[in-house]
Amino acid sequence: MATTVSTKSFPTKIDVADATRAELAELLNARLTDVLDLRMQAKQAHWNVKGPSFIALHELFDQVAEEMANFSDLIAERITILGHVADGRVATVAEGTGMPAYPGDIADGLDHVEALSTSLAAFGKVIREAIEKSDELGDPTTADLFTEVSRGTDKYLWFVEAHNHAKK
Repeated sequence: MATTVSTKSFPTKIDVADATRAELAELLNARLTDVLDLRMQAKQAHWNVKGPSFIALHELFDQVAEEMANFSDLIAERITILGHVADGRVATVAEGTGMPAYPGDIADGLDHVEALSTSLAAFGKVIREAIEKSDELGDPTTADLFTEVSRGTDKYLWFVEAHNHAKK
């Protein structure tokens, strides 16, 4: 069954035109879907990692999940500030995510490093595109929010990728 995303808006005195707010809400909801999926991918890695670097990766993957949860709150709150509905329902995320599918059958720490770094990089890319789109729409506040998310995502991508760099 298809999930219907609300297009309802609420009145606000914020000085962003209604049509622009609607476009921004659509963009923000798309990135909310992605970050919620990415958070659960990090938890999947956290729960299932095995190997010699278990504790370091277990804790790192949990930090990634926590940071993605923080980003989801920032994004969802911006949607509601703009007078729209933040849609973080599981069905919406499952249908709308743009993140690469996370393998369900891996256990080795370096396999999780590879899978999670791939998703972090993909998320970083769409967040940078969202910065540009927010700028085009004339909303520096939303662009700044996405810049904050981009900076944090890149930091965690670095933390995760560093586990593969020692062998190269």
